[in-house]
Amino acid sequence: MSWLQLVVVSAPDTAENIEQALQEAGAAAITLLDAADDPILEPAPNSTPLWPRVRIQALFADDASGRLQAEAVAARLASQLATAPRLELLPEQPWERMWLAHCRPQLFGQRLWICPQGQPCPAEQGIVVELDPGLAFGTGDHPTTALCLSWLDGQSLAGKTVIDYGCGSGILAIAALKLGAAHAIAIDHDPQALEATHANAAANQVATRLEVLAPGASIPPAAIVVANILARPLLDLAADLATLCSEQIALSGLLNHQGAAVAAAYAPYFDLDPPISREDWLLLSGRRYSA
Repeated sequence: MSWLQLVVVSAPDTAENIEQALQEAGAAAITLLDAADDPILEPAPNSTPLWPRVRIQALFADDASGRLQAEAVAARLASQLATAPRLELLPEQPWERMWLAHCRPQLFGQRLWICPQGQPCPAEQGIVVELDPGLAFGTGDHPTTALCLSWLDGQSLAGKTVIDYGCGSGILAIAALKLGAAHAIAIDHDPQALEATHANAAANQVATRLEVLAPGASIPPAAIVVANILARPLLDLAADLATLCSEQIALSGLLNHQGAAVAAAYAPYFDLDPPISREDWLLLSGRRYSA
């Protein structure tokens, strides 16, 4: 099918609000890209990883309802932008894979590189994850994924089992294995996410150490649990995730104002570190209290 693509260019400090407005308007997919040609390395916590000018592309269905949605949100956003939004028709194409034409290698933490498959990676030393997310979320571009990748890079994973709860493309599970984990368990309710995770694990030669499960399956406990989902399911799953985790946990997918509630839900089980914030998103982490 064809799609309507709404293109806006914004400053980094307004990109998140624009992205949220596009989501609320019904966009089927949203991509943030470099509007100029400014290379990006993953920065330290509490700094902004977006480019000086951000190109935001949102896809809407090519029908009467989709056009109304796109035109309405374009009109609302026009006053916030230096240049007018542009609406264009995209012919039928594998749009969920078009990120590969724009995405660039990125460094997370001190040694972890995420590189699109088929692109050369500048890492002379370090650990490289080659990624093709297919239809599944998870390229490292979103602040919550970046927070989790940087956190994993700073942990001692050798010989441990890691659970990636809400795995998307499998990026966190595969990164953990590349960083030295002995075994990883990737969990997601979306069949496309499980398919993408299998493919990415095979491409990174870690498939034999990765177990891919749907949420209803029996999940064995692990030393480390990483859950990059949303605040509501994090609250609902607090007791379950605590039961699965024997040592350390990292939680993301929550906004700054949601941090206190999520921290309160996990405080009975974990000695929590100060939260790490990036673009109004948080990562909470901590160690399991001894039994």
